[in-house]
Order: sequence, then C-alpha cells, then structure tokens
Amino acid sequence: MAWFRKDGTDRGSVASDTDVHPLQQVTDLERALADRHALIQMCLYALDRARSGGVVERLEEGLAAIGVQALRPDGERFDPARHEAGGAVPTEDPALDGIVAETEVTGFADHDRLLRAPIVTVYAKKNP
Repeated sequence: MAWFRKDGTDRGSVASDTDVHPLQQVTDLERALADRHALIQMCLYALDRARSGGVVERLEEGLAAIGVQALRPDGERFDPARHEAGGAVPTEDPALDGIVAETEVTGFADHDRLLRAPIVTVYAKKNP
C-alpha cells in the first residue's frame, strides 16, 4: 500500500510497523480483544440456545481452536471456586460425597480465565 502526501502524490514507500504510532497499536489491540470477547459471548449465547447436537459440537470445536474450553467436570471433586452447585444427589457411598454427579450447564474457560462456571449436581452423603 502506497502512502500519499497531502497533495496526493505517491510517497513511494510502504507503511511499516514503525509508521504506526504506539498509542494506535494499543487502541487496535484493545479493540481486537474487545471484539474477541464479544464474539465469544455471542457463541456462548448461541450454544445455550442450540437445539442441534451438531451445531453445539461445531461451536465448541471453533471455540476450542482459539483457546476457549468447555468445562464438564463430571466425576471431579466439587470446587466452589470453579463450579456452581445446582443440586445434590443423595448417596450412601462415602467415596462419592462431594463428587460432581453431572453437569447441568456447561461452563467455559478462556485459557486459564473462567468465563462461566459450570452448574453441576453434586453427590452428597445421605444422612442416616
């Protein structure tokens, strides 16, 4: 891309990274990050409303390709810092107490940052 002087004549050079003001680079980065966040949120919105397993799978694959992972912690120990309890299932097995029985609503993490905690059902020791 050629650069032009105010009089419209060609400067004869191509813009380089050094031609961009550092503040403009920050603004562009901030805009790109904000756009990425908005697109991720739109995908999560679509996932919550998708009726087709194929559509859900494709959206999750696309998100995973950019570092956004679906969280289904079935079988893991319940962690209130990473999971939201939506219900409990009584159990007589002490080994299951505090274990996630199933994921009610899938959670998502963008790399190491939790976007949405999964809502889970947790095994709870049955009182005698």
